[in-house]
Amino acid sequence: MSGEAHTRLECKVCWYVYDPAVGDPLWQIAPGTPFADLPPHWSCPNCATEKSGFLPLGDD
Repeated sequence: MSGEAHTRLECKVCWYVYDPAVGDPLWQIAPGTPFADLPPHWSCPNCATEKSGFLPLGDD
């Protein structure tokens, strides 16, 4: 798998972190789902920011 499949992304508005290892229970997104595979209508579960409002987090 590529590194992008495991990349965590952070919302620029509320700092929510989408972690592919966790998925998104609110949107019923299964763990292991890369950000790129989220549905086009997915938005931040905290503040409803669109996918374009997320930035990749660097390695810790």
